[in-house]
Amino acid sequence: MTGDEIREAFLQFFAGKGHKILPSASLIPLNDPSILWTAAGMVPFKPYFTGAARPEFLRAATCQKCLRTPDIDSVGRTARHHTFFEMLGNFSFGDYFKESAIPWAWEFVTGYLELPAEKLWITVYQDDDEAFEIWRHTVGVPAERIVRMGKDTNFWEIGVGPCGPCSEIYVDLGAERGCGLPDCGVGCDCDRYLEIWNLVFIQFNRDGGGAYSPLARKGIDTGMGLERVASVLQKVPSNFDTDLFRDIMDFTAGLFGLRYGVDERTDTALKIIADHCRAITFAISDGALPSNEGRGYVIRRLLRRAVRYGRLLGTGEIFLSLVAGAVIKLMSKAYPELQERREHVLQVVGTEEDRFSETLAQGTDILTGLIREAGAGGEKVIAGKDAFKLYDTYGFPLELTQEIAAENGFAVDTDGFAVAMEEQRQRARGARSETEYLSVRDALYREIRAGVRESRFAGYDSLETRAFVLALLGQGERADVAAAGEEVEFVLDVTPFYAESGGQAGDRGTVTAPGLEVEVSGVIKPVEGLYVHRGKVKKGLFKVNDRVLAQVDAVRRLAASRNHSATHLLHRALKEVLGDHVNQAGSLVEPERLRFDFSHYAAVEPAALRRIEERVNQAILSNLPVETFETSLAEARSLGAAALFGEKYGEKVRVVKMGDYSLELCGGTHVRTTAEVGLFKLTGESSIGSGLRRVEAVTGEGALRHVNKEEEQLIEAACLLKVTPPEMTRRLAELLRALKELETENETLQARLARFQVAELVEGVREIKGIKVLAGQVSASDMDSLRGMTDLLRDRLGSGVVVLGSAVDNKVNLVAASTKDLLARGVHAGKLVKEVAAVVGGGGGGRPEMAQAGGKDPSHLPEALEKAYAIVEAQLSQK
Repeated sequence: MTGDEIREAFLQFFAGKGHKILPSASLIPLNDPSILWTAAGMVPFKPYFTGAARPEFLRAATCQKCLRTPDIDSVGRTARHHTFFEMLGNFSFGDYFKESAIPWAWEFVTGYLELPAEKLWITVYQDDDEAFEIWRHTVGVPAERIVRMGKDTNFWEIGVGPCGPCSEIYVDLGAERGCGLPDCGVGCDCDRYLEIWNLVFIQFNRDGGGAYSPLARKGIDTGMGLERVASVLQKVPSNFDTDLFRDIMDFTAGLFGLRYGVDERTDTALKIIADHCRAITFAISDGALPSNEGRGYVIRRLLRRAVRYGRLLGTGEIFLSLVAGAVIKLMSKAYPELQERREHVLQVVGTEEDRFSETLAQGTDILTGLIREAGAGGEKVIAGKDAFKLYDTYGFPLELTQEIAAENGFAVDTDGFAVAMEEQRQRARGARSETEYLSVRDALYREIRAGVRESRFAGYDSLETRAFVLALLGQGERADVAAAGEEVEFVLDVTPFYAESGGQAGDRGTVTAPGLEVEVSGVIKPVEGLYVHRGKVKKGLFKVNDRVLAQVDAVRRLAASRNHSATHLLHRALKEVLGDHVNQAGSLVEPERLRFDFSHYAAVEPAALRRIEERVNQAILSNLPVETFETSLAEARSLGAAALFGEKYGEKVRVVKMGDYSLELCGGTHVRTTAEVGLFKLTGESSIGSGLRRVEAVTGEGALRHVNKEEEQLIEAACLLKVTPPEMTRRLAELLRALKELETENETLQARLARFQVAELVEGVREIKGIKVLAGQVSASDMDSLRGMTDLLRDRLGSGVVVLGSAVDNKVNLVAASTKDLLARGVHAGKLVKEVAAVVGGGGGGRPEMAQAGGKDPSHLPEALEKAYAIVEAQLSQK
């Protein structure tokens, strides 16, 4: 069976068992900051298992895109480690349990995949007699092929929250794949016994104290690795030899004029490139972009690692976007969104690879310098710490460093490299904190939701409502009453307050009753059907069951609504001016301003920004009606409604329509007509990552304040220039021309002064062991001027050593230089300037022939320069 056939067979099997077949969720988890990636099939269903949301169905099955990076160094070197993989899974949310999950799993692997029953082994949790009995007596697996395992392998839990035992299905691949040890069996680290399916029985809840209690509604969460199953059914030695990888690897090999399966080193590189390119292609398609932090850093690291291995295969050309194209061609049947976003993915990959090529060039220059420096000192080994810096900072694999070093007759200290690598891993482990599946506070919210009726949002239609207080929290615990001065969280049965979501800030306002006033500072929605208000009791006693009046700050709400409606108009205008490749990548809507992140490959030119601003203001002046309505997700898509990458929508969605100009899925608050937005003014445009731009803007009163402030600054600047505002451009041009003339005259005078100083300094040259040495203090405004004077003196000496220092703004600049003929005699400018800088409380270094440093104490500069002579003499004595 092909990978596509296995995927389809699994989904159709569970469709026949009454499961809702859902498309894969995004690799970017929705509303879950605790994790960077969707790393398992159950991640999209986490709110259902925790009780934070109610499912629209009790049974589901998916083939979920997954991304994990903890084992990145093992990718390509083992048969089954990957960063990106597909996980087949069936799920029950309080419906069926072990009595169905276990027999169905057996039915599928033996009846549909036709795996020989005698080759299958089962593991169960050591205390799970129920699962053992079902496997043994209902399914009929011999007892000797059911292995009881401990909590470390067969009990699933992550901190506080739902958890439970698990049962795994293993395939015996034969003794020839094993380690040959007498005790080799299920659980051995060798390749003989391959786990293909894990069935998790979610039946307990773990509290903050570590105690377990049975869940009233038990769940099923299973995961089967598609690549692993394909390797078994296709009878190949590794996942990489399946049809899910071979086309990609063969395509890549063809780019380099190579063949897979001929050379182990080449095969490893091809596997890494294929794996990483699958990961970055899917991740970018789902809205991730390379950057220096978070998931963007993961994408950048994977992409650069793939490029590095391409370099090891001998190419210096841009190639990874071509491989990404091969991934899209292979996988778009199962994931049509890849083809829809093809242009975007290839553009991002190509741009990032091109930029990294420049970084690689920098690393090559640094390595060349290290080789030259080591050679000048008589060394033939590149230090491990230097090789690791090249690996960690510039993306050089150790193999590439070794290759370049060997070409120059050098070796690399691999032991030192390994030490530096381990030190970094230890630092990473120390910095890593455990992320809990369900925090203590989340568990408390879930407990409240289970104990009170659903709270209803009425804020689309009204800014004030009468309500009952359903629950109170003070200092993170349930409470019945809160007094004046106390910070509280509380739940109302009905609320006009919009909860923070979709990039829009939550409402503020007041909750009052006779003798009571509570200031509301924010609202969140941690669990479906639960609006949690945060605030402070200003007056009176605040009690559960109080009848109160909830009132939203209307001015603040209107300002936020203006900005939210403006983001929809902005999104449309960006697409019109820049192109359809523009997609929203994030937004922030506050009463004071709005921020909009979008995919684009270059800075937006000022002229384009003006056109975008004009388009938005034209839509505002058109006084378009703003309508909202609910419909099915399929109907909304057929109408052309814009949706966010990676956003998870239910069967029913809310659509916001602005005339015939904008149509988007959105749950936020909006104005009634576009004219209510008032003036729209862009205030900034910037880069926030590779292929990702950000614009900021203000509307309404905020826009008026912004324009007034700019006008005030313009008038103030005109007064300083003693002209009217319309005359400012002409006056500034005149001043800039005059300034340029003065700068040119100043540079001429500085050069003349430098020559005078050089002539004077040459008279102070000393001779040490037959070598001319000159150290002196000069007047130089910056480091560039100091280096220029050093070059003049070195040229004047012909052969010698120069050390110059200058004091600028209570700081010291130092430069040391040596003519090349003296390097062989032991002179090293980098080491020289480092010792000199220590005298003035500083540091620095550089190449043997030229180096610079800085210091903090100008009072010791004469002493430091005098010491330079002794340092040079010491360097010469070492030879």
